Amino acid sequence: MRPGHGAAAGREPMSPPSPTRRQGFAEHCSAPPKPAARATKPAVGRGLPGWSLLVTLALCFGGSVGAGAAPLPATGTVEALFTPWDDAEGAIVRALGEARQSIHVQAYLLTSRSIARALQDAKARGVAVEILADKEMVGKGENSLIPKLAAEGIPVWLETRYANAHNKVLLVDALGAQGFVITGSYNFTWSAQARNAENLLILRDNPALLRRYLENWRRHRDEAEKMNGTK
Repeated sequence: MRPGHGAAAGREPMSPPSPTRRQGFAEHCSAPPKPAARATKPAVGRGLPGWSLLVTLALCFGGSVGAGAAPLPATGTVEALFTPWDDAEGAIVRALGEARQSIHVQAYLLTSRSIARALQDAKARGVAVEILADKEMVGKGENSLIPKLAAEGIPVWLETRYANAHNKVLLVDALGAQGFVITGSYNFTWSAQARNAENLLILRDNPALLRRYLENWRRHRDEAEKMNGTK
């Protein structure tokens, strides 16, 4: 390489380190390493981690935070039906025929003439029939039988608070000793029986479960609006 060219061109030669610098360097190298700083957990509530975030979301969407449902004893009998193979509609009609005191309905859709007729028959023999229904589905469902039932004097409340009031529940004689719950994915429609894959449960002899369903029915009824023209 020619003189005056290259990376070292123009640099002065480095002088050896002084004794003081050499001593400081030796002390630095021989000193024990400092322990690494321990990672600290963020305090609960800082940045809303974990449960704080969940509680905040619950407060935003639910208005209050419940303690959670207590487990109920597994008692009584369960009848399980699966459509289209089992006659779920027939089982519902027969079960409604057993009612002697009351029938509480929670419906997303109700277009089945057989089920509507069973509710009419129950009212005719003195059974108190009350219906909760999804307002949007009643309004846009051309085949909904809810308006017909309301016109015949069955009290109807329409649910508006939720995106979908998607419960499908029948409570038969909820205040009596022989009351029972009917629930499942099964809508009260012809399609649920003939075209869809649905399930239905009839739950008997479990008073604690029946009370829980009745409490929930009343809670929904209290926040629903009465259908025009119903008592």
